[in-house]
Amino acid sequence: MLCWGSSASGQLGIGASEASVFEPRSCCMFDGRGLKEVACGSHHSLFLLHDGSVYASGSNSCGQLGHDKGGWRPELVGALDAQKIAGVSCGQAHSLVVNEQGQVFAWGAGEGGQLGLGAAEEAVRVPRLIKKLCEHRISQVMCGKQHCIALSKDGQLFVWGENSSGQLGLGKGEPSTLSPQPLRSLCGIPLAQISAGGDHSFALSLSGAVFGWGKNSAGQLGLNDEQDRAVPCHIKFLRSQKVVYISCGEEHTAALTKEGGLFTFGNGSRGQLGHDSTRNEPLPRRVMELMGTEVSQIACGRHHTLAFVPSTGLVYAFGCNTQGQLGTGLRGNAKSPLPVRNIQPLCIGNTHTSIYSIEYSPASELNCCFSSVFADKLVLILFALLNDKLSVDPNILVQVNLKVHRVEYNHFYIPDISRLVDIQEDYLKWFLRKADIGSVTLCAYPFILNAQAKTTVLQTDAELQMQMAVSGANLHNVFMLLTMEPLLARNPFLVLHVRRNLLVSDALRELTVYNDVDLKKPLKVIFDGEEAVDAGGVTKEFFLLLLKELMDPIYGMFTQYSESNLLWFSDKCFVEHNWFHLIGIICGLAIYNSTVVDLHFPLVLYKKLLNVSPTLDDLKELSPTEGRSLQQLLEYEGDVEETFCLNFAVSLGTESIQYVFSDSVQEQYSAFSSGFLKVCGGEILSLFQPSELMAMVVGNNNYNWEEMEKNASYKGEFSASHPTVKMFWEVFHEFPLEKKKQFLLFLTGSDRIPIHGMASLRIVIQSTAAEEHYLPVAHTCYNMLDMPCYQTKETLRHRLTQAVEQYEGFSLV
Repeated sequence: MLCWGSSASGQLGIGASEASVFEPRSCCMFDGRGLKEVACGSHHSLFLLHDGSVYASGSNSCGQLGHDKGGWRPELVGALDAQKIAGVSCGQAHSLVVNEQGQVFAWGAGEGGQLGLGAAEEAVRVPRLIKKLCEHRISQVMCGKQHCIALSKDGQLFVWGENSSGQLGLGKGEPSTLSPQPLRSLCGIPLAQISAGGDHSFALSLSGAVFGWGKNSAGQLGLNDEQDRAVPCHIKFLRSQKVVYISCGEEHTAALTKEGGLFTFGNGSRGQLGHDSTRNEPLPRRVMELMGTEVSQIACGRHHTLAFVPSTGLVYAFGCNTQGQLGTGLRGNAKSPLPVRNIQPLCIGNTHTSIYSIEYSPASELNCCFSSVFADKLVLILFALLNDKLSVDPNILVQVNLKVHRVEYNHFYIPDISRLVDIQEDYLKWFLRKADIGSVTLCAYPFILNAQAKTTVLQTDAELQMQMAVSGANLHNVFMLLTMEPLLARNPFLVLHVRRNLLVSDALRELTVYNDVDLKKPLKVIFDGEEAVDAGGVTKEFFLLLLKELMDPIYGMFTQYSESNLLWFSDKCFVEHNWFHLIGIICGLAIYNSTVVDLHFPLVLYKKLLNVSPTLDDLKELSPTEGRSLQQLLEYEGDVEETFCLNFAVSLGTESIQYVFSDSVQEQYSAFSSGFLKVCGGEILSLFQPSELMAMVVGNNNYNWEEMEKNASYKGEFSASHPTVKMFWEVFHEFPLEKKKQFLLFLTGSDRIPIHGMASLRIVIQSTAAEEHYLPVAHTCYNMLDMPCYQTKETLRHRLTQAVEQYEGFSLV
């Protein structure tokens, strides 16, 4: 642990009597003991260890240390011995902790009610349980100068203490309170984080919405004025910034965005905003000197700010430096970010490595050496086998290669197989092979089939199952008519009635009433109040909108890794597991109904669906920096723990990968996979490799716009040589990539290319008799564009741009 700044009361815990420390100094008190968290008050500090014990040092004028052993060195808060503490926070002269059961303990100054104990006491010297919070499981606690806020695991916010500036958010004229009160104005909003400043407070929702209240004399609420707020206000300026963390000083605030941007606002008199000035900022303003770097952590002191940049390992500081709190080794305040001295980049890792072993399957007839020409040899072996000239199964050989990675799997493909063989007929033979034992099919040797061929196979399987489900429903209906029970008839389709404004809840409600057999029926979607008959386009938009909403961070179901922009299941979600089950069903239905969906999941998801074990490469894809760090530690030949002082609960090697991709999210993934496999499971999946399954689900972005133009067809007055058509393609090719993708989404319901490539995406452009002030209309079900005969390129560009920017919704033309 490194520490610097004021040490007049012993709050740095270094045992020295000097008033200030101007450069980072090591505190050896917790070396090798697993320091987890540090909280700093005005003149005291709390130190939380991984074993749940709490130590305190500094001023004890109001009993804020929780012990009576003196404050120059950290001493154990013995009254908490029976508790395993999970979080700590310090106010001006009081302390709060929360244990693993969600109970909150408070001690120190309590004259303003900031201890939440129901009485105003000048000093409470031993930690006491806040009984009014016992019926709630608290996950976060934060102390302001003389007020506190707490967030429960079920999303409720509680406040108590001083309310002279509205910092409790309970409303205008509400007095200070001695015990926790629910903040009902934010009830129902799923919150991710809370923060408290001197006399102001902030809450951050799961979707990134920022709410602030309390003192605003310097603009610290970011509302473009200096008026206090007695109730939470939405900080609209930050709505589009994707804020992921908020930190508060006495009269200033800092916000960290998902992309690593740092915004500050409020009091700037000591340079604590980092804008190279001492002006106050009533609106959030980005710290420009840190542009181009990705900040991952921020912290605000009373009048200074710290920011950590992981790519360089540097901590930057700015603001008040009268007591060395910037750690730069310099005297005087800093109005712009300066690097803290003597802090080296940090490495993280685990303690032991695992050696992967390969077990080779027996192949007595063959003794093959994997080489660059092995794929060609294997194809020859395959055809020898098909002619009964070889007894060994080439699938032994492919599995061995998958373990040793000597030949890329796609080298085994025979691209012309789809042209030379009727894949659908071959699959049907393979599907019915038990009835014809003597037949030989190519589906029995899936390594020669590329992703496009296997997609054809899966679509054939889906059509077969749909026909069986429809026939079963029709047969049942005939029987019901014969028995005079027409009310018991079954719909041969899986019909979902949904409203756009309640898409998630409606989809969840609709899908829960259907059984497994119903899910195998052809899907039809009806949007409430819209006229279109679903011939495919409505279904495409349904999947697009539903999955987009389900993946929204507001639900907290998935964690987005900023470095890779990929999603993985969150181990800290607040929703029911049946939501993960719903997403699994939706993904399965999309595949089953031949719809491309743009899911930002890594390859490891498809590995797990196919029972393929994750590897370190999967961690590198999801979190490249973390994966590379683990790889370097695996390759290190010395004692990792002794050399790097690394000692973590999750072991390095296979255990750590298992933890990230399995153990920590077991319930969430199990719910997802059970939903997915309910629709899209079975033996057909055994034909696929993970990369092939992924390509089939999400399509690709290999855009070939010239090929799309080449394959386009025309109706009505239009032809390839028509002036309006020529202008259309000129305008389209001048569009930037994002606008072209938006047009593709407008016309087809997806901005991704199907697995079969752009050649399979055939669009139709049809002339209409409408006047020039009408917009082009897309028939998404048929990839058809209705377009008036525009006379000028400018008019066409304007109307087409208007149309593609308003693509949601279906109506009959």
